[in-house]
Amino acid sequence: MENFPIINLEGLDGEGRKATMEKIKDACENWGFFELVSHGIPTEFLDTVERLTKEHYRQCLEQRFKELVASKGLEAVKTEVNDMDWESTFYLRHLPKSNISEVPDLEDQYRNVMKEFALKLEKLAEQLLDLLCENLGLEQGYLKKAFYGTNGPTFGTKVSNYPPCPNPELIKGLRAHTDAGGLILLFQDDKVSGLQLLKDGQWIDVPPMRHSIVINLGDQLEVITNGKYKSVEHRVIAQTDGTRMSIASFYNPGSDAVIYPAPTLVEKEAEEKNQVYPKFVFEDYMKLYASVKFQPKEPRFEAMKAVETNISLGPIATA
Repeated sequence: MENFPIINLEGLDGEGRKATMEKIKDACENWGFFELVSHGIPTEFLDTVERLTKEHYRQCLEQRFKELVASKGLEAVKTEVNDMDWESTFYLRHLPKSNISEVPDLEDQYRNVMKEFALKLEKLAEQLLDLLCENLGLEQGYLKKAFYGTNGPTFGTKVSNYPPCPNPELIKGLRAHTDAGGLILLFQDDKVSGLQLLKDGQWIDVPPMRHSIVINLGDQLEVITNGKYKSVEHRVIAQTDGTRMSIASFYNPGSDAVIYPAPTLVEKEAEEKNQVYPKFVFEDYMKLYASVKFQPKEPRFEAMKAVETNISLGPIATA
């Protein structure tokens, strides 16, 4: 099995640009995942994010999780649990309107740091979308416009902790799924592993690396690229030792954005025939996804195709 793709974004400057773009292209086409180093977010800042996230878990969430486990009798399970995950989570919304000031139990410093973190990740996400446009032969800004909708993209963060689990063979940290949205940026624990992706029928570890940002592609990029890039199934294996931190930020289309394959990526001849992916409003896809997240993605695409109507194509010209 070839090595998991690790991409140094400093390579975009100067003579290494072509090779770096080729690495990104290969990762998008063959992995659906890659890990960024030298991505422009200061390491000291990431250390602060990690420290405050772990402190917040210990102070506010750890005991709650233990009580939940006890109330459900999960420590003594004897058969596989298929309807829940061994994780403690909370959510932050950044765009189109932030809710960070309303989320309870966050200390002011942590609130401010997470606001700043979201701004840095938003900038990185938009840089990456432009790099994908370049590799796909799309005009600059196409993917950002495709995500825009009426009020801009939606962007939010799922902060998760995966505590030690007595029966990791019976309860997943997070069950296998593909992500519904656009571009996912993950800052994960560099000491406690657990994230795996499915490639060529095998589960492969996503290596924990200090100060890296893991990128994966969601279902919407699969649709827009007409399958050239694919969202990939992934899961989290719970561990018996150590609590794994995971901060996953989702740069997604706006709720009313109309998603469909980019016309230049659909063969011009017999265009209707080759457009294998549906056209839909992102919010409608999310409503469906909410109930079938842990099921294969293909039936989701078929279901959206079945209800496809003459949706206005919105801000992106389709000449």
